[in-house]
Amino acid sequence: MTRPYAEVIGDPIAQSKSPAIHGFWLDKLGIEADYRACHVRPDELAAYLAARRADPLWRGCNVTMPHKQAVIGLIDEVAPPADVIGAVNTIVPAGDGRLIGTNTDAAGFLEPLAHALAQTHLFRMARIIGTGGAARAIITALGQQGFTLVVAGRDPAKARALLDELAPTGEHHAIDLAHFAAPTDFAFDDRAGILDLVVNASSLGMTGQPPLAFDWSHAPPGAIAYDIVTAPRDTHFLKAARAGGHPTIDGLAMLIGQAAIAFERFFGAAPPRQHDHQLRAILSQ
Repeated sequence: MTRPYAEVIGDPIAQSKSPAIHGFWLDKLGIEADYRACHVRPDELAAYLAARRADPLWRGCNVTMPHKQAVIGLIDEVAPPADVIGAVNTIVPAGDGRLIGTNTDAAGFLEPLAHALAQTHLFRMARIIGTGGAARAIITALGQQGFTLVVAGRDPAKARALLDELAPTGEHHAIDLAHFAAPTDFAFDDRAGILDLVVNASSLGMTGQPPLAFDWSHAPPGAIAYDIVTAPRDTHFLKAARAGGHPTIDGLAMLIGQAAIAFERFFGAAPPRQHDHQLRAILSQ
């Protein structure tokens, strides 16, 4: 390889859409560089980073499952907001052989919610499903935006620990994932002036994974359904939400948003976001 490059690492990695996103932007901007996927198993992570430190053409990498927390002990600095989130999804070389990790997931997640978050609300509540690396970023981001959080996981104790660590103020709740699977006859109060979210921050519903069992009787009218899963783009969770009259946000929104921040760090240029519609069409094929 004779020109600069960045990449995404994970295990597995074949399903990643990041090469298509960054490749699209590189082509639009005419930048002579590459972005590729690199399959790195957990026992190969240290060797991978050691090799990249010595490569002058390497501009950094995105980090996906299951490495977002494991890389922290293998890099030199964890910059905000990754230091608070406790998960790294972007690593860049500092130019002196040092590696700096950050997190673009939180900002990418919030991007499609910008209009709603710009409004004033009497109350904000988010039901978050999942306790992994992406959930850490989402819990942190929504906690900082004044949401009361309900985090559901297979292990409620882990969900509670995440809340205590990442959103220590506020009356947040941790529950068993199974709570949302069965119908409820809970009578929601007047939601005027209230912003409600239901977020799938897990891999449930992803191709090859079990579906997410969420009964929409647990969500008040008008609650926004947000699924971070990107394959398939239109998950059963989102289809069921639409059938119930809920607005939806798919995983491509967060994926493109977080990639845009990383792209600028890797290649020193802002991505051409005016082409997002075309990019989404490509990614949906």
